[in-house]
Amino acid sequence: MTADPGEERVRVWLVERTYSDDEQNLIILTYATPDGERYFRKERALTSFTDVRDTTAAVNTVPDNLGAVDDPDRRDQYAAEAQRMRDAHDPDDLI
Repeated sequence: MTADPGEERVRVWLVERTYSDDEQNLIILTYATPDGERYFRKERALTSFTDVRDTTAAVNTVPDNLGAVDDPDRRDQYAAEAQRMRDAHDPDDLI
């Protein structure tokens, strides 16, 4: 589903990159709002070693794609990591 070009967007910052235990060759990228209260998750299947896909410090997404971070410790962790990424990188920096 493609977002309407005029639709509101929220910038979220990369806070976590993990490899799935359940699926082989699956990378999970978690981006969060600066306050750590909302997150956006992207899953990428690695089909080969030559499959290159850029991962940026931040992405913009529509609010409907965001989930709530209910755990207070995780919220604090995401907020701290989002702030660290904001301080160290421009949104389009490749990570």
